[in-house]
Amino acid sequence: MVLSMTGYGKSEATYNGLKVFLEVRSLNSKNLDVNTRIPNRYREMDAQIRKTIAAQLQRGKVDCSLFYESTDGQTNAVINLPVVESYMHQLDALAQVNDKEKLEIAMRLPDVLKVDRDNLEEAEKSLVHQLLEAVLKQLNTYRKDEGQALYDDFVKRLRLLQKYLSTVSAADPQRKEAVRQRLQEALAETKEKIDPNRFEQELIYYLEKFDITEELVRLENHLKYFEENLNAPQSQGKKLGFIAQEIGREINTIGSKVNDATVQHTVVQMKDELEKIKEQLLNVL
Repeated sequence: MVLSMTGYGKSEATYNGLKVFLEVRSLNSKNLDVNTRIPNRYREMDAQIRKTIAAQLQRGKVDCSLFYESTDGQTNAVINLPVVESYMHQLDALAQVNDKEKLEIAMRLPDVLKVDRDNLEEAEKSLVHQLLEAVLKQLNTYRKDEGQALYDDFVKRLRLLQKYLSTVSAADPQRKEAVRQRLQEALAETKEKIDPNRFEQELIYYLEKFDITEELVRLENHLKYFEENLNAPQSQGKKLGFIAQEIGREINTIGSKVNDATVQHTVVQMKDELEKIKEQLLNVL
């Protein structure tokens, strides 16, 4: 199963003349990073909201916004007159503006409103928690849908890597024989007598330096392991990232050993597909 770290959810409800809105969005991140924007009315719920988000989302850069508005025209916010007067007095000292302009500027500055806070009722707290659960459910559905798209892309690129691996494996015997022939031709041109047994020993040593059999086997195993973790019950973003690193090491080693233009071309294609996989893995939970 693959889950994306990208997600979004939003919900709203009404309570005693208030319309309450809650919105959560998430993006990719190495760890869990939760940022909340919560009005003073609900500030006491911040810790519990963070805890609920952490339990359900696990990883990602998460932004949670909670806000409300009055539906009956009433408000418990009042203008903080001493603060407004102080701002207007300071504006007098800065520039010559009329009272209307000063008031417009002052009302946009911090702390001009003060809120008489009432203790939250348990029913209102419960409403906010229900909103949060609904929003997180939406977000996780979004993550699952995005994850399916990622999964399909991974499988597509995995099949290409397996195809390129088969191409390299099929070309390997011919590559070794070509190396043998080049060495024999080079020695023949020297017109020197050589010991056939010594030549075979040196040839074996030389070919071992360019042998990629172990790398091919390991690469095949890594690709199988990657696919197994794609289909694991839980999303395995970090683990898949580690496996991709191992796949990259084997591909790089093969590229450095083959010394064959045709095979090198296939290796470049493998590197290209792997880079696309690594880029997409940054979004996997």
